[in-house]
Amino acid sequence: MLEERALALKPIVGESMAHNARTVSNIRNLTASLFGVAAGVLGLESYPGFAFFALGTLLVSALVALLRTNGNPKAYFYRPVQDLWVGDVLGGMSSFVLTWTLFYGLVRA
Repeated sequence: MLEERALALKPIVGESMAHNARTVSNIRNLTASLFGVAAGVLGLESYPGFAFFALGTLLVSALVALLRTNGNPKAYFYRPVQDLWVGDVLGGMSSFVLTWTLFYGLVRA
């Protein structure tokens, strides 16, 4: 009953939630490519490269949670943990690996 009352006072707008999820997805894909460029230029290989991606992704998620949502991600996402921290990580990883291998090959060749 308490949740029903909260939804009546602050309704969830599906279009806004979808827009927020798309925005975070775009930020993740862009920064994943930038992290791939950095990892390739730094010459990271294997596990250190993937650790670099994981730390970078966590940093980006933390910055989005703190700066873009003003520390209140529940107001902008229906499922903040899933949408902000976990969602679309694998999609960003493909961009990361693509640019990582490209720039690694350009720098090391």
